[in-house]
Amino acid sequence: MDLRQQQQRMVERYQETTAQREDIRRRQAEAGTLFAVDSEAQLRARTERLLSQGEVEPEPPVPLSPDGSPARRTVLERILGAASELQSVNFLDRGVRAARAVARVSIVEGGRRVGFGTGFLVAERLLLTNNHVLPDVAAATGSFVEFNLEPDVDGLPEPVDSYDLDPRALFVTDADLDYTLVAVAVGSHGKRPGEVHGSLKLIAQQGKIVIGEPVNIVGHPDGRPKEIAVRDNALLNQLPQFLHYHTDTRPGNSGSPVFNDQWEVVALHHAGVPDPDGEGWIANEGARVSVVLRHLAQAELPPEQRLVLSELGPQAVPVESAPVAGVLDGTAPAGTEAGPAAAVFERRGLPGRTGAGRRVVFLHGRGQQGRDPAALRSAWCRALADGLAASGLDPLESADVWMPFYGDTLGGALSARERFALETELTTAERYEPADPGAQAVYAELLDTAAVASGMPEGERARVAEGVPAGPDADRAPESALFGKAVSALQRPLSWLADRSGLDDIVIATVFRDVATYLDNSAVRDAVLDTVLDGMPDDGEIVLVSHSLGTVVALDLLTRLPGGAAVPLLVTAGSPLGLDAVYKRLLVRGAVRPERVGAWVNAWAAADAVAIGCPLDDTWRGVRDVLCPNRKDRAHDITQYLAHTAVATEIARAARP
Repeated sequence: MDLRQQQQRMVERYQETTAQREDIRRRQAEAGTLFAVDSEAQLRARTERLLSQGEVEPEPPVPLSPDGSPARRTVLERILGAASELQSVNFLDRGVRAARAVARVSIVEGGRRVGFGTGFLVAERLLLTNNHVLPDVAAATGSFVEFNLEPDVDGLPEPVDSYDLDPRALFVTDADLDYTLVAVAVGSHGKRPGEVHGSLKLIAQQGKIVIGEPVNIVGHPDGRPKEIAVRDNALLNQLPQFLHYHTDTRPGNSGSPVFNDQWEVVALHHAGVPDPDGEGWIANEGARVSVVLRHLAQAELPPEQRLVLSELGPQAVPVESAPVAGVLDGTAPAGTEAGPAAAVFERRGLPGRTGAGRRVVFLHGRGQQGRDPAALRSAWCRALADGLAASGLDPLESADVWMPFYGDTLGGALSARERFALETELTTAERYEPADPGAQAVYAELLDTAAVASGMPEGERARVAEGVPAGPDADRAPESALFGKAVSALQRPLSWLADRSGLDDIVIATVFRDVATYLDNSAVRDAVLDTVLDGMPDDGEIVLVSHSLGTVVALDLLTRLPGGAAVPLLVTAGSPLGLDAVYKRLLVRGAVRPERVGAWVNAWAAADAVAIGCPLDDTWRGVRDVLCPNRKDRAHDITQYLAHTAVATEIARAARP
């Protein structure tokens, strides 16, 4: 397919969606905002992603509306906050960092340069660009990429860093989506380009942008030095495979990354949509990152190229592909030669160095599906280093820390339910209710027990049991709530917890949902424990540091560790282990302190609704409870706990006796 055919298809797609765009503009005018037109599922997914990244401040939910559902404006206000033209000053630094991975592609034929395009690194040696820039191996052979082709702050040219392409190592392309993924050779200095210039992660997870949000593009228009488009840009429409957006581009921008305001890649730009009447350009179009990743996941490649493709990282694995091993994680499908064990282990977690001494193991909580275990481990180590520095102690090296990773295993069990819930008009409590009836009962018990522990009055509990709605409808019949008794029974305890703690109701609901699913579903529990055990040291002394759901997993894990393993220190942070609805469902069936554990330090915060059953020493014997003054809007955040000097000091002393 040549460029003319691709442009014709773009025009057809644009014309076919005329009615859709008109409806978008009408709804934007009626709502008085650009952001109210996407589906409830897309808006919710976007909000959750912004919350999980800390891009917006979590807030207690507004009171329930008369129909028992959370106000839609709360969701919109969070997106509006993230899309404000008033951005943190680090917006500029983050943009500069992202732009470093963008390069000019010089197309060479017969020994002479015949054209330009743009490409960007998505791993240390993998470059993404357009099919119409590099349509085949022959075009890539002899072509090269140039990084740092830009002026410095004084307007003087920076030294350009050039690299040849290496299509023999990997070359995957598709004309319909107009993408090419190609390997890049090491430079003259012997380094991969990503080691020098960084790379941009491709993220399969949904929720990266909604209609009306700004987009930013970095590229080499007309082959010129690197330029950026950050003004008067916005996403116009979301098609199944492409995004339409308004921004300034030129020939040569083909293959540019399209960013959201958090500098995540949302699309691969490929061309402007030409006006069929010949009046210039009417929009721009790019292939959605999630669609490109799904296509790559289905690519038929030899084992050695599949291994190279796995360098995209675990966050690039499409949700529907996890947790089954597949082309993006370096393992072979059934009937083919398996990939190296190291590639498999990267998805299961990261081992620490195996020298003498105690092994420090970090055991994460929920919500880590698609995350990079290395980035996760680094974030925990940085927070721990802050706490150690305040005590005058040296940091732990991240390479010495083990990080078993079960995020994809747990996420795969939950993703189908989440997709259904996001497409359904439900309250927050119902939206995150587990799919299995048994887990639903545990979830309801957790919410109720936690609400009681936080001081929910008996009168309020009685009204919940009767299905009486809140607010102005309190004296009406139970049917006045849109979902009847279910709304009161689930949402009111959740709203009580969120209001008392300051934690966002989504954070509380998802943690309790995942705890309930883990505790009730033996298949999920076994899969999580097997995954964690695969990433644990086989023997020796272990300092086990756990958070949130990870604290529950840790107590079960202690029953399955090899006989030679001892735990001189167990740290639990933000733990629900003080709730009888949790500890009575552990593998030991109660608050039974593990014999192989020496000291047990439990970090909790008064504003952390997940740790509402703390202090633990009231229930478990021999626990040292440390009350942490976590920020109210980050009360459940592991980095807040690890940065506490008392917690950090205990870990360091145990790790370096």
